Amino acid sequence: MDKILLNQMMFYGYHGLFPEENKLGQRFLVDTELMLDLKKSSRSDDMHDSIDYGEVYHVIKEIMEGEPKNLVEAIAEAIADELFQSFNLLKACKLTVTKPDPPIPGHYQSVAVEIYRERNE
Repeated sequence: MDKILLNQMMFYGYHGLFPEENKLGQRFLVDTELMLDLKKSSRSDDMHDSIDYGEVYHVIKEIMEGEPKNLVEAIAEAIADELFQSFNLLKACKLTVTKPDPPIPGHYQSVAVEIYRERNE
């Protein structure tokens, strides 16, 4: 399956379980793999035969900077749902939502959730 990738999109959101996360907010990173057939668009050179990644970014931004969610898992699922609703050509997607600075003690680079979803036809 062909892919469109959007890597390391950075957003500031107010998601999390702890009150300070909801009040102060924090950075989130999102990586997205969109699976679809790109044969037609690669030959036609017409955006109508593909998925506009500028529109994908906007969909993800609305969720990431919108209504707070408790869990990173819920953020990823909401993004997947909205992508399928917004883009008919999308067959499957893989999303990684990374929280670089979660409020938990320890030494680590980040925490993240990765999901893979296919269109239910």
